[in-house]
Amino acid sequence: MPEDSIDHIDFDELNKKAIAQPIVSHMYTADPSAHYFNGKIYIYPSHDIDGGEAFDDLGSHFAMEDYHVISMDSVDSEAVDHGVALHVDDVPWAEKQMWAPDAAHKDGKYYLFFPAKGYDGIFRIGVAVSDSPVGPFTPQPEAIKGSFSIDPAVFEDEDGSYYMYFGGLWGGQLQRWRTGEFNAEQPESPTAHIPEDDETSLMPKIAKMTDDLLEFAEEPKDVLIIDEDGNPILAGDNDRRFFEAAWLHKHNGKYYFSYSTGDTHFICYAVGDNPYGPFTYKGRILEPVVGWTTHHSVCKVDGKWYLFYHDSSLSKGVTHLRSVKVSEIEHDANGLIKTLKPYRE
Repeated sequence: MPEDSIDHIDFDELNKKAIAQPIVSHMYTADPSAHYFNGKIYIYPSHDIDGGEAFDDLGSHFAMEDYHVISMDSVDSEAVDHGVALHVDDVPWAEKQMWAPDAAHKDGKYYLFFPAKGYDGIFRIGVAVSDSPVGPFTPQPEAIKGSFSIDPAVFEDEDGSYYMYFGGLWGGQLQRWRTGEFNAEQPESPTAHIPEDDETSLMPKIAKMTDDLLEFAEEPKDVLIIDEDGNPILAGDNDRRFFEAAWLHKHNGKYYFSYSTGDTHFICYAVGDNPYGPFTYKGRILEPVVGWTTHHSVCKVDGKWYLFYHDSSLSKGVTHLRSVKVSEIEHDANGLIKTLKPYRE
């Protein structure tokens, strides 16, 4: 639900109707990347702190400066906050806006992937390493070469290959990289350089990772999202086009690419036969939540699939103070995902 539609909401009643409650309430968390490592759930969210700025579409009101790791023994157990795992002050190249992160595990090491704005005002993606899934994480001195924009999601395939998906429009700057170089014109306009409605939409990016997970093994390329007729989703198709929050999970041999539509507030998904796509649009995983943004991950725990997501119900609609939730999702016999409604009628 966009910010302009929340003034009339009774949040006490809304929270009674919610299908899930925040997993932690002592701080605000968002953009959860959930993983099942060594028989335990680990959630890597962003940390919402009020920046004291007016709401804008560049995200200036998000004063996100560090990451905490949350663990759970099961989806029904108490969530444990393990404290600060990485702070922006520890990242030499980053100035501010530590937005949605992700994590991966390989050969006994844990990797935290995160976007941040450098001192030049440009988003890059960094990586930090730890011997523990809860950190603390030690960042690499530079951002990943060739990285840009926001919302990294790293997928481990069954053959041991790792792929990063990333990108986000408006404040996420993806549209400023259409020529392969950063376009700094009209810096105060989040919608500058967006394609026309009848043009192909901006697509998320993919790059295979090097064996040490510290760099791209190839130049990033587009992840193509197509409709049922095989045509690329258009920029004006706001209910289906990619905006941010890339994620990939694999079910019964198929690759499910899910994402947020941004200003229309849906979590959608598309299905393909390999990590690079193309991915054919199939539907929605989650209807709109309270708050401007919607961002998620999909994680398998003990044979069941779960959607980790956020809303602004705990902060009573303050769009930049969000809380992580979790709900089970189901794939039907045809592989389609049953759409969740975050609040009961």
